[in-house]
Amino acid sequence: MIRQPNVILGNDELLVTMGRRGELLGFFYPRRDHAQHVEESLACIHTGEKLLWTNDGDWHSIQNYIEDTNIVSTKLYHDSGIRISILDLVHPDVPVLIRRFKVQSQKKISGKFFYYSNFNVGETSKKNSGFCDVNTRLLVQYWQNYYIGLHSLPEFTEWQIGKAMDTIWWTNSKYDMEDGKLQRNKEDIGNINNAAGWDLELEADGANEFVILIGAASSRNLLYKRMHELSKLPLEYIFEKTREHWVMWLAKKQVLKMPGLEGQNNLRQELFSAYNRALLMLNLLNDPEEGSFVAAPEFDSNFEKCGGYGFCWNRDTSEVVLALKHSGYPEYCDRFFKWCIRTQLPDGSWFQRYWLNGEIAPSWGNFDYSTQIDETGSTLHAMDIYYRILEGLKKVEFLEEVWVSVLRAAEYLMKRTKSGIHESCMDLWETYYGIFTYTNASIYAGLMGASHLAEENGEAGMARRWKKRAEFIKQATIDRFWLPEGYFAKGIINEKLDKTIDASILGTYIPFGMLSPKDPVERDMILFMIENIQKKLSMPVNQSYGIKRYENDSYIDGNPWIVTTLWLSEAMFALALDMSHEKDEKHDENVEKLTSEGITYLKWALAGATSTGLLPEQVDKSTGKPAWAIPLGWSGSLMLDNILLLDKLCKRKAGNSEES
Repeated sequence: MIRQPNVILGNDELLVTMGRRGELLGFFYPRRDHAQHVEESLACIHTGEKLLWTNDGDWHSIQNYIEDTNIVSTKLYHDSGIRISILDLVHPDVPVLIRRFKVQSQKKISGKFFYYSNFNVGETSKKNSGFCDVNTRLLVQYWQNYYIGLHSLPEFTEWQIGKAMDTIWWTNSKYDMEDGKLQRNKEDIGNINNAAGWDLELEADGANEFVILIGAASSRNLLYKRMHELSKLPLEYIFEKTREHWVMWLAKKQVLKMPGLEGQNNLRQELFSAYNRALLMLNLLNDPEEGSFVAAPEFDSNFEKCGGYGFCWNRDTSEVVLALKHSGYPEYCDRFFKWCIRTQLPDGSWFQRYWLNGEIAPSWGNFDYSTQIDETGSTLHAMDIYYRILEGLKKVEFLEEVWVSVLRAAEYLMKRTKSGIHESCMDLWETYYGIFTYTNASIYAGLMGASHLAEENGEAGMARRWKKRAEFIKQATIDRFWLPEGYFAKGIINEKLDKTIDASILGTYIPFGMLSPKDPVERDMILFMIENIQKKLSMPVNQSYGIKRYENDSYIDGNPWIVTTLWLSEAMFALALDMSHEKDEKHDENVEKLTSEGITYLKWALAGATSTGLLPEQVDKSTGKPAWAIPLGWSGSLMLDNILLLDKLCKRKAGNSEES
């Protein structure tokens, strides 16, 4: 089942995804990509007359993060007058989700508070085992070395370990709650579920609180110890420890100023909040031990409508780690490039995508013609960008560490570009086979980066050879793909030039720098590209315009994407920043226009976020709501890039004003 989250939270070992009403959608332990242990997990109330599930549409919800943290507040309001406030946090040091439910009602209730879970421990519904330890009041479900447990304060007074099957419905914990009491079966095996219950006695406007701990461990003994120790700590202490953990992590960030934006209807504060949220979100998508990132928490594990997102793509992650570096977090680059060295294939390339531990992931890129060459080009490019930022001993050590990997990757790119454009492969959208402008640009950047690293390493011959090929690729791409209409063709598909305009042609400027705004002709080419993308790919949503991927895009209804819209605004800000160095009235007009339009697209992206500020991949063209992968790491990294560029533009403008 496809279920997109509205919020995520976690720590180094645990990633939790939730819906708008506080229902658990994902419980990933011990990695962000595996295993996902939950099918359903949520609260419900028996009023004495009927069972109210908190994920029903009858509940109105308000959900947000506690400022500058990954702690979540969810408030639920029912038409019957019942209110539930949920506070969710993951302990910063151990894989335990702590959930505090505060239940209130406008009228007296004598009923039950239930918490129901259908755990698929080990990411399987088969051969699970479950039991209730009545002495410690611990519900446990396990499979091999995965143990998931539930404990509560106050302790639950009734329970059921049942079969999650309609064929023997009378044992099913989900149905067992309907009469307001549980059977107290202590253990079972197979496809099982569980429920815990407490008496709910509420006077009018009174309140009851229930704290539920859901923990994970690799052994039964460790699970028991964790839950026992945590249950002894006051919730206020755990909350403050968790809040301080996130606030202190966020304090390392590159500080924004944004002078001159104070009067723009809270835009400055919105950007500060979006910057913080993007950083906190990206932290949760990272595997700190491996150095890799999931593109998004998996939500389509059966690949019903796509190939899944819970994997690491080198291309996406290269942009993510560089954005984090520019934001004040260099450690992500360090770990990711070490991971790249470990995961490089024997031929010098990188695969389409990986599990976070570096194992090859499910793929439709298993052959030379179906691989994505841009994964290798973008990785080499990112290595060089990072190298240029480093100083002193770190610079020397990094080059020593990556040199063999750079050599092998560059030679792979040389092998695949003998004619000046790359051999047939899959495009970055994983839709078409052919030869593409974006992929050529990524190879150009990769070989230019490798050439620079070779020169720095004293390998002048290699440096010249790789640079010569990069320049050959640039000229061949311009000669064969640049159109009189003022943009690059998408590429060559089925041996024919495809003149479809594709937002990814922006890659020739951002991030790969194949076109330089310092060259007047190339600057005009960039401006023409921007203008044509605006004309042909704009889609009206949310009182403004988002940018779709390419003409006649049909993936998930052809929605506009946050990625492509922020890609365009980043190109606008970068070009404006480049042009702002020149004292020229026409350039000043272009700078103002590019900055203003870039801000408009940036605002559109902000409007497409979830209520908690998470950036999706797409925005639904009909409803204007977040769509598909939520949150998407690539969207978050582009948001960081945009905000940092806009900050520089604001500072430049403020500096110029002071000079004049």
